[in-house]
Amino acid sequence: MVTPDGIERDITLTSAAARYDELWVRDAVGEPPLRREEVLELLALGEVIARKAVYGRQLAVRSARRAGASWAQIGGAMGVSKQAAWEAHGKWIDE
Repeated sequence: MVTPDGIERDITLTSAAARYDELWVRDAVGEPPLRREEVLELLALGEVIARKAVYGRQLAVRSARRAGASWAQIGGAMGVSKQAAWEAHGKWIDE
């Protein structure tokens, strides 16, 4: 069985998104219907994409802070308040 932990290290975000999109479109159209293994792969890929996106966002916030961006600027780039950006990333980034 495919699990997020089993594939996370071996697949890039780009390839995970491409495979996810392929399976998602087939699932939406229903022709041919996804097999059980493919549906489970779709779920696992979704989790991998979410994990990689969150980690990538944390790295980008850290890079922005190192480049001198304020929390207000970071929040603006993320579409949230400076307080929300700091609460989500401040401890991890500033420590």
